[in-house]
Amino acid sequence: MNSRILLVEDEPGLILTISDLLSAEGYQVESAADGDAGLAKAASKEFALIVLDVMLPRKTGFDVCRELRQKGIDTPILMLTAKTQVVDRVVGLKLGADDYLIKPFDPAELLARIETLLRRVRKENRIPVRSFQFSDVLVDFERMEVHRGGEPVSMAAKELQLLRYLVDHRERVVPRGEILQKVWEYDGEVSTRTVDVHVAWLRQKLDNPQNPKHIQTVRGKGYRFTS
Repeated sequence: MNSRILLVEDEPGLILTISDLLSAEGYQVESAADGDAGLAKAASKEFALIVLDVMLPRKTGFDVCRELRQKGIDTPILMLTAKTQVVDRVVGLKLGADDYLIKPFDPAELLARIETLLRRVRKENRIPVRSFQFSDVLVDFERMEVHRGGEPVSMAAKELQLLRYLVDHRERVVPRGEILQKVWEYDGEVSTRTVDVHVAWLRQKLDNPQNPKHIQTVRGKGYRFTS
């Protein structure tokens, strides 16, 4: 099983710290100190996962992520960012990143995120195939196609997986922790805003983000899908 991880980071101290941390866990680590070098390595070699900083010289992490996905390279990407605004994190997820971690972070959480992503990749896709329609939205989970008002909507795989889970449990309040465990396969103790970011993006594409009709927030409890 491939256990090689590519670390794209320009801070020497952080490169050393993360490399030592991952090596101690049995991973083989290769590093690149700028976006161009990271893109070249990621496109020419096979990695189990890419840890990608957002703020890089020569080419940003966002650009690297975008170009990798355009090339059809679907290696899991965990983005590191010092930015705390939701909109900054949404950009990375929209471009195809699988998760993000805000600096500074706890080494244990970094390892947990990496292990979770790798564990998820090893498993077969368990999403049941079914078409579903609500309002002017038609979703074909088997073909991974979404149309709204007859026009195709671009959707990331994780957005479809989250939508599929909410649809399967429609009319029921689904706790955020349950979504993290079932969709992201995270341990319940991991703290992350990933679910909220993905829900916001689903609303932007398929619902009314200002006044959601279908993907509703139940404060203090979770989310509910209503058709």
